[in-house]
Amino acid sequence: MTTNSENKYSVIEEDSKKYTDAILKSTSRKKIVVAGPGTGKTFLFKKILENKKNALTLTFVNTLVEDLSLELYGMSAVRTLHGYARSELSKHYNPIKIFPKLSEVIREDAKILLGEEINFDFIFHNRDDGNENIEFYRARRKYYDYYGFSDIVFALVRDFEKHKDRVPSYNQVLVDEFQDFNKLEISLIDLLSEKSPILLVGDDDQALYGDLKSANAKYIRDRFNDNCLDYESFTLPYCRRCTSVIVNAVNDIIASAISNDFLKSRANKKYNYFPHKNKDIESNKNPKIVYSQKFATQIPWFIEQQIKNIAEETKDSFFVLIIAPTKIQIRSIIESLKGKGFINIQSSEKKNEKEITLLDGLKVLLEDKASNLGWRIVSRCILSETDFKTALEVSQNNSQTGFSELIDQGKKKDVNQILKILRSIKNDKDVGNDELYEVLKKIGFGPSEIAKNYLKEEINSNSMRIGDPGLRKIPIQVTTIQGSKGLASDYVFIAYFDDRYFIKNKDKSIIEDNEICNFLVALTRARRKVFLISTDDKIEPTFLRWINKDRIERV
Repeated sequence: MTTNSENKYSVIEEDSKKYTDAILKSTSRKKIVVAGPGTGKTFLFKKILENKKNALTLTFVNTLVEDLSLELYGMSAVRTLHGYARSELSKHYNPIKIFPKLSEVIREDAKILLGEEINFDFIFHNRDDGNENIEFYRARRKYYDYYGFSDIVFALVRDFEKHKDRVPSYNQVLVDEFQDFNKLEISLIDLLSEKSPILLVGDDDQALYGDLKSANAKYIRDRFNDNCLDYESFTLPYCRRCTSVIVNAVNDIIASAISNDFLKSRANKKYNYFPHKNKDIESNKNPKIVYSQKFATQIPWFIEQQIKNIAEETKDSFFVLIIAPTKIQIRSIIESLKGKGFINIQSSEKKNEKEITLLDGLKVLLEDKASNLGWRIVSRCILSETDFKTALEVSQNNSQTGFSELIDQGKKKDVNQILKILRSIKNDKDVGNDELYEVLKKIGFGPSEIAKNYLKEEINSNSMRIGDPGLRKIPIQVTTIQGSKGLASDYVFIAYFDDRYFIKNKDKSIIEDNEICNFLVALTRARRKVFLISTDDKIEPTFLRWINKDRIERV
């Protein structure tokens, strides 16, 4: 006998299936799906790719490539945009090498040689093809014999536009996270769509990379618009990831944002909780979003107490994600949690991606001891300002002169000695302590600090065993909002949930759309429960006031 609950679930399941089936049955060569987090986009990808032997999936985030590569293993090649550009250009030109920070190297070259501060990534991302500074970049890139992330996509787009016969065709092209694409990347997608069926998937409520890479959510909105005749539009309205209170809170925030005249161009789409027996049980166990105000030093303690409560209640394994606005806050939280006995902590915090270090240059030279790029980076760190500028000027005026020829023999000998030691380390050969000490100092790793941290871990290892064995190995990941993209966890703690960190403008009534999107992304990482932790005891967070107070439990 079918119960009312079972009937309700089957009705919702059937309704959800209609949205997926509409996409699968469509004969349009160009489709766009705008859907919120946890709505089954990966499942859709798998259904789309069934029985298609020659498919391509593109995104721009390495971590998403790794996840999708596993999910779509054997069904589709999954590539970052720069990885795809490299493979395609390599078919027609010499083997291509990529150095991610190349645009920053040449930006510094321009500052010294031209006396100008030029953001080359901005030029490429926005397809400023006629910009006079591109020729300077091209000459330096050719001298260094490397591409960067943005200029290699630019090079592929220009090559495809010039040689349309080189644009490959596929049975299916899938594009993920389309809301974070810029004008350059859109150009590549448009070229591919001329020869292949294409499916764009994204969510303008999760647009995070406007400042970082000139991405603009207008591209996904324009194609989702009813007035766009090129693309047939679809949506997936049911969230299967989050509990009902989280989905409802997301809708509260969107409604409040719109009523306050934000998110003016937002794509019109539904975001509904997906009722299911197991998910309903989780929703009933976690009916509220927890909000607590704590001093910054109390945040790790509060997280520890809540993890204890969760463990006591669930008596089963679970995952924890902690999101904080800054890298300094991340490091502080990790250090404190380790001091409390937690040993299974991961951080997706990245080093400064734009900072060019001596080790960057040495790593290039390990691959090619005569590399102009490698010697240029190394010389910036070992030469005086005057000598470096002179060498840079000579390399510009005479491109046939290798950069290593412009460096004093004594300094070259020192560098080659470091490279010799690094090769020995790489090949697991013995290295003298004095040599190792000197190399570590030169590349910016304090040997004393490394030894101190190691000893600290060893000394603390005994006290860690005294800690609660039931909590010690709980998987915990700590990251920024941008770093949380693509992640999902059972329990999410959003720390330092204060206007000073979540709203940049001093006038907190002036809010950018991407700041609202940042919070929506953080909130929807949780499968079961969200904890919001504020450190301001005077002013409640603006975004908290945007959520129906009945959904908030104040602790």
